[in-house]
Amino acid sequence: MAVTTDIARTWRGPRRVMRDLLAKGEREDRAIVYLMAACVLLFMARWPVLVRAAEGIEPLPGQDGASLTQLLTYGFFATVMILPLMLYGIGALAHLAARALGGRGTFYRARLALFWALLAASPVALLHGLVRGFIGPGFEAMLTGALWVGVFLWFWIAGLIEAERGI
Repeated sequence: MAVTTDIARTWRGPRRVMRDLLAKGEREDRAIVYLMAACVLLFMARWPVLVRAAEGIEPLPGQDGASLTQLLTYGFFATVMILPLMLYGIGALAHLAARALGGRGTFYRARLALFWALLAASPVALLHGLVRGFIGPGFEAMLTGALWVGVFLWFWIAGLIEAERGI
């Protein structure tokens, strides 16, 4: 199935989609594509906030007077270069924690659950970026940010439970 179809299906049943993804076999290339697509979408979600900062509407701490090009460069480096490395570590820690609680999965399965949750929740991250860009900080931004975190955690925990059930 198409990734967009799987993302829509995840909203109805995240464990079922994770089961289907795991049934395709352990392919690290697929996991990396999910991770990198999610990171690029998260980077794009930050664009409206970075434009506000570059225009001086909403300055970012430590970035006073930075041009849009500088802010986009820093954002790209952080989101597309550094964040994936951190997420690999978080996926490994999640697997070790699950193993301590009786999980029988693998490091790959735990990583896939994390990477897929990030990709499947990215539409809400894009919505949050639009809210921050058009409305700015405030209740609406806080609400959409909390929604994004909640959806991400729901997808990740459901996927991790499925991934750690074992082979």
